[in-house]
Amino acid sequence: MSTRTGIQIFSGTLVFLILVAGLGFFVQGSGEAHATADDAGSVSEFEDVLPTQEDMRRFGTGAVRAQANYYTETTKQLVQKGASFIEANLTDMQITAYRDGVRAFTVPIQTKGRPGSWWQTPAGVYSVQTKKEKHFSSFGQVYTNWNLPFQGNFFFHGWPYHEDGTPVPMGYSGGCIRLTDEDAQKLYEFAETGMDVVVYEEYFTSDNFSYDVPQLDVTATSYLAMDVRSNDVVLERSATSTYAIASIAKIMTALIATEYINLDKPLIVSAQAAAATTTKPRFKEGESVLAFHALYPLLNESSNQSAVLLAESVGTERYVRLMNDKAAAIGMQATTFADPAGVLATNVATAEDLARLAQYLYYNRPFVLNLLAGRLDPGVYDAPQFEDLSNFNLFSGDDAFVGGKVGHTTAAAETMLAIFNIDIRGTTRPIAIVVLGSANIKEDVEKLRTYISERYK
Repeated sequence: MSTRTGIQIFSGTLVFLILVAGLGFFVQGSGEAHATADDAGSVSEFEDVLPTQEDMRRFGTGAVRAQANYYTETTKQLVQKGASFIEANLTDMQITAYRDGVRAFTVPIQTKGRPGSWWQTPAGVYSVQTKKEKHFSSFGQVYTNWNLPFQGNFFFHGWPYHEDGTPVPMGYSGGCIRLTDEDAQKLYEFAETGMDVVVYEEYFTSDNFSYDVPQLDVTATSYLAMDVRSNDVVLERSATSTYAIASIAKIMTALIATEYINLDKPLIVSAQAAAATTTKPRFKEGESVLAFHALYPLLNESSNQSAVLLAESVGTERYVRLMNDKAAAIGMQATTFADPAGVLATNVATAEDLARLAQYLYYNRPFVLNLLAGRLDPGVYDAPQFEDLSNFNLFSGDDAFVGGKVGHTTAAAETMLAIFNIDIRGTTRPIAIVVLGSANIKEDVEKLRTYISERYK
């Protein structure tokens, strides 16, 4: 399979989505709250029914991956197999249920997670974890009926209501896919644990911008540059071979934190987290740190302490499993995570997979890119509690830097995943640049970036 064809599986991307399980709390109108799990950092209630990584890879192999329109071809495959499944179109705001390969009914989606927020409804390849007829959110102090959890803190559910029966207003949202009670009950009665759910948005579709693909003289063993909007590869070398990725792994650590942890929950620093070797130690044993604030040193300073702290709140072994499940969910088929900090040499991926991750961040988790670049809006997100926060991501002061993460270990050498806005043919294009096995990461990234800029002015 060519790199370009592999990358283009995001066209019409298939994603299996899990809607805010726990419905921790809601956003009023354009307010600043966010969704989070009620049990504050764990979804152990559903641990026994979580899909396995093997389950979630089953639509990412063989002929289906070779298709440019991953969503259309996968849906077609499910229909041809006579499968019963749920399709959620977050662009048209509709859910369609298929029984034995035949369309059974369609219902409208009332609300979804706000784009750009950390409670934006996440893309991925998942299945129904369990069914819960009534759920109480201790944080939001509201109930929901007909709950179908899919991923971490994300559900399908009916209209939330207070203890006295008063429904919340339309503007309340925590990131779940919300339906009317009548439609939620209909979907609940249709669904079965383990049932496939196909969720997608049209913004992953290629806009057909095209490039030539030369080779450059850089130190990196592997690299790939891809236009995020056209899915077109601009530059590549060994983009489908796996290499150690070092702290790029922390991007996935952050994604799991946003989907499985109550980010307003205070986390108590353990002896293990305090002892983790890291460039800029922040935490002492026994102190309390809000989960959201731990994301700043995790992504800006590549804090191993933060990685351990976040993973321990769910259970480290389980956390790593969730990282691998998420990778499979968004099409990173050749990626394996071994620890939340990216320290081990067995944290590996291809440049192609990491370009796919960059595209996912750009469309489905842009707040992570903003955090990596040091550009979170303090009016929307909490400012970091650390007054002397550094940003090790090399290009954080560059206006063209959309966001990215560097890494370095003996096994990986120097690595980076980044997105830059680059002027090409009179228009600004978001270009993902992935560099692995570099002896001089900043110089290599600059060479790739400069070549693209000069070649396509």
